[in-house]
Amino acid sequence: MDFHADVDWDEAFEYRPGQKVELKAKPGTFDTVACYEPMMVPPIWLENDPIPRYPHQLRVISTAVMDAHYLLEPSRSEISPQECYS
Repeated sequence: MDFHADVDWDEAFEYRPGQKVELKAKPGTFDTVACYEPMMVPPIWLENDPIPRYPHQLRVISTAVMDAHYLLEPSRSEISPQECYS
């Protein structure tokens, strides 16, 4: 089994830690993704729920407002010379 080939990377990105979600079975009940474990079934663990969840059980909330600054290239002052060549 090739871990990198078998992981659904789109799903892993969508349900990354910190993502706000709503439980479809309990409308109005919101939680935060604690971790996504691709080798577990179901793969999504929530911060305030001891039961892991499947993606079809959750509704992703407000991805447009999420913190996307990590997608930007860091300024040159934030990068050490060693990082540029590693």
